[in-house]
Amino acid sequence: MSIRLLAAGAALALLAPFTAQAGVPAQGPPGPEPAPAVWMACGPRLECAGVAVPLDWDRPRGRTITLAVVRHLASRPGERIGSLFVNPGGPGDSGVTMVAERGEALDALTGGRFDVVGWDPRGTGGSTAVSCFADPAERAAFWQDQPVPTTRADERRYLARTIGLARRCGQLNGDLLAHISTADTTRDLDHLRRVVGDRRLSYLGESTGTLIGLTYANLFPRRVRAMVLDGVEDPVRWTAGTASALAQSFTDTDRTWEQFLALCEAAGPDGCALAGHGTTAAGRAEGVLARLRQAPIPAPSASPPGELTYGEALTLLKFAALPNPAIWPESAALLEAAAEGDASPLEDIARGYANEQFHRNLEPGVAILCADSPARQPARAWPAVVHRLERRSRIGAAPQGWAVGAPCASWPVRAADRYTGPWNATTPNPVLLVGTRFDPNTPLVNARLAERRLGNAVLLTHDGYGHLSHADPSSCVQAAIGRYLVDLTTPPRGTVCRSDRLPFDPEFGQPAP
Repeated sequence: MSIRLLAAGAALALLAPFTAQAGVPAQGPPGPEPAPAVWMACGPRLECAGVAVPLDWDRPRGRTITLAVVRHLASRPGERIGSLFVNPGGPGDSGVTMVAERGEALDALTGGRFDVVGWDPRGTGGSTAVSCFADPAERAAFWQDQPVPTTRADERRYLARTIGLARRCGQLNGDLLAHISTADTTRDLDHLRRVVGDRRLSYLGESTGTLIGLTYANLFPRRVRAMVLDGVEDPVRWTAGTASALAQSFTDTDRTWEQFLALCEAAGPDGCALAGHGTTAAGRAEGVLARLRQAPIPAPSASPPGELTYGEALTLLKFAALPNPAIWPESAALLEAAAEGDASPLEDIARGYANEQFHRNLEPGVAILCADSPARQPARAWPAVVHRLERRSRIGAAPQGWAVGAPCASWPVRAADRYTGPWNATTPNPVLLVGTRFDPNTPLVNARLAERRLGNAVLLTHDGYGHLSHADPSSCVQAAIGRYLVDLTTPPRGTVCRSDRLPFDPEFGQPAP
């Protein structure tokens, strides 16, 4: 689980004129064809629409909610195959932002043969959204001075905040929380497929977006044309309870941290700021974490001055640094500054991340997790749950266990229609699974399990680092995905693709010569 919780501001700005538009057709009675969307230009090769869907798919003539949708038009419309639906995971990250930012690249990946379509899942972004505060100022005041806890006293205070958050979410969102599960989103996706006129679905899902794909493949296997699942979640453990869902997401978090340190050491002082200080890079970085575990590190030049806590450092490592090898050199430099005694740059980043991204977008992601995988333990037992999880991951357990999982222990609503399997459907064409060897959020073992469970699937292993294959670019992986989506040709079973460059390479992100 990535819980990237990226800012949705771009999505909201892009879709504002369309999601509230009176001319967007409402969902009519169920029939052979849904009402068409009203598409309007909203950028270069971009068209936006608001699409109404039932709040409750069991009552298709009842109350509707709105989905924010965008499509990047195929650059070769005369050879267009259909639409490629995409979802970046999160859960709850913006598919609208994904298309706005990556539409050109995805068009190039598929040779201009698809309209690339993204949407903000129900409860998120520019769609009818979950919000647990009246305004940003109220949200900021609620979370002020509450970093991820690492002491027993801080845990008690933080737990009280999560109970308060769950109560607020229940009071302010009404019936939406009962109809926000991945199964509900999957039915939305099938509706959108019909809206654009595709007989079968072509889909690229990343991270928790793979859960949407796996659910779709098992609910509607005959409607799948092509499906790429990159950074695969384990749906069995995801739906087995909040603690189980969290645990499967950081199986390789600490292994990725170890790789970060080993590659830093190999890069030497010229390539990595943590190397070459009379100890190993691992010794230098672990010294920072050990010091933080005992007491915060001063941040005298932060704005305003303050101090960096252990919980803030773990949050940045888990959610920001380790998933993104492109910023590993900068991450090492920030840790080195803290090792020298000044954590000001890290503290400024930690505050900005918490205020601008993490807390603002936490609510939809938590709502989806709690709907799919309700907690099996009450709030009073949650500290013990996190302590058990910490035996599995020193880096990942506290950030995810507290910030993401704890509210589910007090969540006021159960999902009306969550899906818990089976997960072994056979699709007409193979599902292409992509797993990265050192992924801190979705371990490779998940993709191997999916390959065994599904009746028709092929695993492509990316011998690289970070969360999702494009985080550590591999021309080999990208070419294989493009061929599959266009021609439905999978790579031979057992194929392994290497990354073009190693992290800490000065030309990381550039194709190998």
